Amino acid sequence: MAENNHYASRLLHLRLSRVCVAVIASDPNELVDKAESLARNNSFLELRLDYIPRPATALAKLREFTETHPHITLIATCRRAAAGGKFQGSIAAQLEILAKAGAAGCQVIDVELQTAVRLKPAQLEKLRSKAAIILSFHDFRATEKLEETLKKMSAYPADFYKVVGTARSLYDNVTMMRFLEKHRDNHSLVGICMGEQGIISRVLSVRAGSRFTFAAVTAGEKTAPGQVTAQDLRSTYRIDQVDAATKVFGVVGDPISHSLSPAIMNAALRRENVNGVFLPLHAKSLKDLLVCVREIPIQGLAVTMPYKEEILPFLDNTDPFTAKIGACNTVVRSQDGKLYGFNTDTSGVVRPLEQRMMLNDARILVLGAGGAARAAVFGLRERGAQVFILNRSLPAAQKLARQAKARTIKRADLKKLDFDVIINATPVGMGNIRESPLNADEIKAQYVFDMVYDPAETKLIQLARLRGVQVILGREMFVHQAARQFEIWTGKPAPREDMMRIVQFALDERAAAREAEKPAKRPAAIAS
Repeated sequence: MAENNHYASRLLHLRLSRVCVAVIASDPNELVDKAESLARNNSFLELRLDYIPRPATALAKLREFTETHPHITLIATCRRAAAGGKFQGSIAAQLEILAKAGAAGCQVIDVELQTAVRLKPAQLEKLRSKAAIILSFHDFRATEKLEETLKKMSAYPADFYKVVGTARSLYDNVTMMRFLEKHRDNHSLVGICMGEQGIISRVLSVRAGSRFTFAAVTAGEKTAPGQVTAQDLRSTYRIDQVDAATKVFGVVGDPISHSLSPAIMNAALRRENVNGVFLPLHAKSLKDLLVCVREIPIQGLAVTMPYKEEILPFLDNTDPFTAKIGACNTVVRSQDGKLYGFNTDTSGVVRPLEQRMMLNDARILVLGAGGAARAAVFGLRERGAQVFILNRSLPAAQKLARQAKARTIKRADLKKLDFDVIINATPVGMGNIRESPLNADEIKAQYVFDMVYDPAETKLIQLARLRGVQVILGREMFVHQAARQFEIWTGKPAPREDMMRIVQFALDERAAAREAEKPAKRPAAIAS
């Protein structure tokens, strides 16, 4: 029986997709209905039986599903609460459910290491006679002791060894992938890092040696922290095409979850047939990031707050304009490992304005004195604009003004000054429509240009429209600077129109989601 099971396991490896979609539900009917809806586009599913209060009630429905969907590979998981799951029953009850799930047609059964250590060898072998076994271990605190964990696990016969850590840094992904590369030839491994910082491993572990990775059905149905949806893994990150030659790019910041860069950059890479993938990199420190850039390696970086100025001392060289600005938003890693810095924020500001007006001698107010503001001020001064700077910290504004030969103003001066353009280069208004860097009566200009792109209609833009002022939305700046980044990294012309469509679609989706989250208004009371 064991030999037949190992043969079946080898066949199983040949038909496994790179993405296993984890399915959760609160009752058997919902679980099978979801599996039915996913079966057309997903041949590999994990059914999380532990999410059902009485998992045994799902077994009959499960058998019906497996009989009508023989092409679907199913993992049955009934994870105990002690191992991070939802099942509250005993180990004996867990084993009974898993054995019956195997008998009902699930080709793979997940058994936690914490359960295996309490079983007799005959009990585990009996389970293996029902289905292939994934022996799993989840560390919800860190990514460490991987070698020690695998040594413990390999004492128990299994068809797959699943080792999952939690990424507390970007470098934890490197640790996981090195572990996979070292042991891939001796074991059938599944290895990933949980958490927001574990995105690297969720996409790249399949080329390091992980047999597959896990995905959620939707963003609201994650079975582990940091889990990515199947749609994003396949469409955005193109995980099925990731191979040893795939170049890795990313956007780095703290925070980073709001960034639309992965959506538009991956779309551009696909459109221009570049074998590359673009990842969101939540770096808590620059040191952590720079080690990953060299170790993974990462070919190009889009740099956002708070690292645009901080990264400069760590670059091997920059173009003269970036050095003058004192802020870098684009990094290229050369074949010899050297890092070169550029600033494309300037293009993002200048190009939309040049399409609308002559910049020479135009009166332009820039709000802010950080990295984005510096790019705007220097870029506009180079084109002959008169630039005025308003910032909460006057010394920072005065320093930038001296460097760029611009002028500073105080907020009290706004009501008596007029401008051709007001540019918001601060993060005020990002992610909400409550905050604006200016009041309505302080907006005296022909154009208002908000560099914040999410939401599309910021409070500042809304106030400007009410005053009859023409507006330039942040998505224009975002796409123009991103297009220039793409060209620097790939040497190919950027598909700007496609990138703009992707941004608009993504922003519309986010706006709809925010609207759906608003509490419904209560109907007015009706007098009796």
